[in-house]
Amino acid sequence: MKAVQNTQARSLETSPAALRLASSRIEGRIARATIFVPAIGTAVAAAAAITGVARPSWLELIMTAGLCLVTQLGVTIGYHRLFTHRSFEAARAIRLALGITGSMAAQGPLLFWVSEHREHHQKSDSAGDPHSPYLDDETTLTGLRGFWHAHVGWMLHHASTAWQTYARDIFAERLSLRISRQYFLWVAAGILLPGLLAGVRYGSWKHAALGVLWGGLVRIFLVHQATWSVNSIGHMIGQRPFATPDQSRNNRFVAFITQGEGWHNNHHAFPSSARHGLERWQWDLSYAVIRLLARIGLVRNLKLPSPDQIARGKRRQSFEVGS
Repeated sequence: MKAVQNTQARSLETSPAALRLASSRIEGRIARATIFVPAIGTAVAAAAAITGVARPSWLELIMTAGLCLVTQLGVTIGYHRLFTHRSFEAARAIRLALGITGSMAAQGPLLFWVSEHREHHQKSDSAGDPHSPYLDDETTLTGLRGFWHAHVGWMLHHASTAWQTYARDIFAERLSLRISRQYFLWVAAGILLPGLLAGVRYGSWKHAALGVLWGGLVRIFLVHQATWSVNSIGHMIGQRPFATPDQSRNNRFVAFITQGEGWHNNHHAFPSSARHGLERWQWDLSYAVIRLLARIGLVRNLKLPSPDQIARGKRRQSFEVGS
């Protein structure tokens, strides 16, 4: 009884600062695992393939490519355009599918991904932006140091409280909150299912391990690098057709590897747009999938800037450059 009372007393004495510190440590461990485990798995898979110790079969490579596409679209269409920016409405089954496939990309629970990205838009390339290549809190960044911080470094020391301000709608909605709470289940499924399929197909533990490595860890690593390039390259290299108050840029290469997310200056000019590739020649597979879903009645109320809004934005940029 006395031990229980002592435990309760210690619990009551726990300060908010101590709770934040504990949360920060847990978040830091998750971030390090998110960054380094797929990278190590990719190095092991590549070394095994190059040396001939264990080369992947066509099945493992097809699963890797297929899951890269599916989980990346889960991030670009689901996490980003649907849940973060509400650029369209979707049936419950589509919301669930996009939330799960986005979670399988292992970029953090939906609740925290949404909150971090909304904070990025609110404070883009200014104090408080979680992943600007130009600022780390009050420290000015340049060159490779800025690239590293925006691409991956920010996750190693960033303690997030943004969800309390920027993701209350996600927290309040039962479906999105459930997706967030079951995040580790979805990540594990995305890693283990390719191993299960390869193991059953070939009746081999070796191929089960290769399925986990390639369809799981290598796939996560590749999708990570593509997504994180929007934060780094997408604010450093490319064109700025719109006069946004930040350094967001359009980059064709990043747009290609992210299924349309690399038209980042377009996105910052019109954050709620379901379409990022505003020109016909601008690759945006994510929007093509959204349009297909709309045609068959699974999504609706797509938000798009009008041609006049786009033209006015470009005229404003031309005026500022000319002045």
